[in-house]
Amino acid sequence: MKSTSKVQKQMYKEVDEKIIFEKASQFAKEYLESVFERNVYPTEQALSDLDKFDESMPQNSSKANDVLDFLNQYGSPATVTTTGARYFGFVSGGAIPVSLAAKVISTFWDQAPAMHVLSPIGSVLETVVEKWLKEILNLPESTVAGFVSGTSTANFCGLAAARFRLLSNLNWDINDKGLFNAPQLRIVTGKHAHSTILKAIGLLGFGKENIEWVDVDDQGRLELNNLPQLDERTILILQAGNVNSGSFDNFSELCKIAKKAGSWVHIDGAFGLWAGAVDKLKHLTKGIEGANSWAVDGHKTLNTPYDCGIVLCEDEAAIRSALHMTGSYIITGEKRDGMFYTPEMSRRARVIELWATMKYLGKNGIDEMIYEMHLRANQFANEIKIVDGFSVLNDVVFNQVLIQCETDALTDNVLKRVQELRECWAGGSIWKGKKVIRISICSWATTASDITRSVNSFKQALNEISK
Repeated sequence: MKSTSKVQKQMYKEVDEKIIFEKASQFAKEYLESVFERNVYPTEQALSDLDKFDESMPQNSSKANDVLDFLNQYGSPATVTTTGARYFGFVSGGAIPVSLAAKVISTFWDQAPAMHVLSPIGSVLETVVEKWLKEILNLPESTVAGFVSGTSTANFCGLAAARFRLLSNLNWDINDKGLFNAPQLRIVTGKHAHSTILKAIGLLGFGKENIEWVDVDDQGRLELNNLPQLDERTILILQAGNVNSGSFDNFSELCKIAKKAGSWVHIDGAFGLWAGAVDKLKHLTKGIEGANSWAVDGHKTLNTPYDCGIVLCEDEAAIRSALHMTGSYIITGEKRDGMFYTPEMSRRARVIELWATMKYLGKNGIDEMIYEMHLRANQFANEIKIVDGFSVLNDVVFNQVLIQCETDALTDNVLKRVQELRECWAGGSIWKGKKVIRISICSWATTASDITRSVNSFKQALNEISK
């Protein structure tokens, strides 16, 4: 093929020779070889070297090999090892090997499954995974799935569907008439609602000041006795996995009350919804099938690569109406057109890694992997609470452990020292007005020895601070 420009000619050559792809593959393999033993957080030198990326926009094209060499030399050491075994911050999952491999393939395919005609493989895999999700989580047969970047967007989509349906029931078309002069809807949720719920409420125009807050118990579960009277104008937001304690709301009772009142129930289940796929833990999600919409991440508990969220909704007409788009150039067909279930049209086919993960693990593998995380969380709690100076504050029902030292200052200083030691990484939070250290066991790779190794790091940090 004859090229007409210098840069075009060079890129055709790079595709033909494939040298840069082999180099990228080699760098990736080298990273994996050290991922379980390297520092969990970048060294000070690696962080300092990031300044080398701060340069003026190059005037001329660079050699591809030079770009990759530079990226690997200074980028690789500055990564946070979330794909390792001892990263316990922000409920960030690891990534199972097959999901990483599938992502490599999907990157080269570069599919955008907005329409079946745009990506038949993307459309088919979204259809298949939607069916698998309903089965493994025991959701209503009418449930449809939208594949988005994460639970932040999934919560937005679920609440957008709720807004459309409740207003439609009140003879108000939000798409045509907008929010001005619309019947006022109510938002009812627990005082421990996640910040992504607040973001979605703000974006959808409900206003955070209008939230009807419900008291929670000592584990962060919404208290039924304090639930206000619900009605057909109410969106009730529940939680499958408190971001601090890991606790689960009483879905059976709350969904029953909401259904009787004609309310919409949305469940924020970013990491906790997957408990429903584990035989010994599915009691935690009992009754979730009574909700109307759900949000969950693949890149947390299920351990797909990052950028993999899912919105599920039992009212297909509501979510399609809330997120629909039109255009003379759009080609729809009898097969699934994914753009009707997400806000974005230009989105990558993240379902490929999700499909590969679920296909590889199967029901039994998912059960085994997630239950192992629960066991390791219990191990962490049991080992740390016998160390003088540490207290465990929560009932470990899933994968979260809350740790506290004698004072807020000591808790902060120990956490800072643990992070500096780089043996493991955890984050801080606030629980009942006090500083805490939050441990989230969320990687397939975490073993019993990783837990003991991490607890020893906490011991070392406390000893050094106490001297």
